[in-house]
Amino acid sequence: MSIVSVPTVTLSNGVRMPGIGLGTWPMDDAQAAGAVASALAAGYRLIDTAENYGNEHGVGEGFRASGVARDEVFLTTKFNRQWHSKDGVRQACEASLRRLGMDYIDLFLIHWPIPDQDRYVEAFQGMTALVEAGLVRAIGTSNFKVAHLQRLFDAGLVPQVNQIQLDPYHLRPDIVAVHRDRGIVTEAWGPLGRAGSGMINDPAIAAIARRHDRTPAQVLLRWSVQSGYVPVPKSADPARQAQNLSVFDFTLSDEDMAAIDRLDRHDPQMLDSDVYGH
Repeated sequence: MSIVSVPTVTLSNGVRMPGIGLGTWPMDDAQAAGAVASALAAGYRLIDTAENYGNEHGVGEGFRASGVARDEVFLTTKFNRQWHSKDGVRQACEASLRRLGMDYIDLFLIHWPIPDQDRYVEAFQGMTALVEAGLVRAIGTSNFKVAHLQRLFDAGLVPQVNQIQLDPYHLRPDIVAVHRDRGIVTEAWGPLGRAGSGMINDPAIAAIARRHDRTPAQVLLRWSVQSGYVPVPKSADPARQAQNLSVFDFTLSDEDMAAIDRLDRHDPQMLDSDVYGH
């Protein structure tokens, strides 16, 4: 199997991040170990996990089994609400490092803002010290809305990445506009749609896939990277992992992109980070 070379994007602090990654929720340790090893063998270099996924140990195992050098892999993990303090983020980071069996994390994210707790600004302040200590290379947020980001901006803080639910059914234009204005990389979780959304079978996506002789998943991921986002699709199947990675050798037309953009819709089932989180 040939290894795909993945383009990178440059974060605001100069760190280079692969342009597509492997999501690992809801894999357990054993599943994550196998998925990470096969993904790295295929050419993935960005692996996304979290404390709340309960699979950091398996992600570390998969990395070590792959034989890929540590400095070639961009590892992201996230921490939960109980660590939202300056001292707490250090404890969260050290705990994740122990579970992963690694010396540093490439990207460390606040998993959810938890505005009712109202300690995410303090948590982000604590994260800056992790970068200075060499434990983390880049820092960011996950599931932050514009109002949450604004609180950080008001404190003189700007994340390098904000990972959000983003796909053709959920374009999130208000957040994306702020990202572009502030130089924040938009990372997309669930880029193929959440279970039950039906997006992977949408007739408009299927028609574009047929024209390009690609799978609907490849069209969705190509739309994401061509829009300037970094998608992190989840798959434990080596064949599907390889398909998902093969999106850099074709281009969607302006008409294709516009047709996909028109699929945006209101979704009352979308997770609301003002009330949901861990």
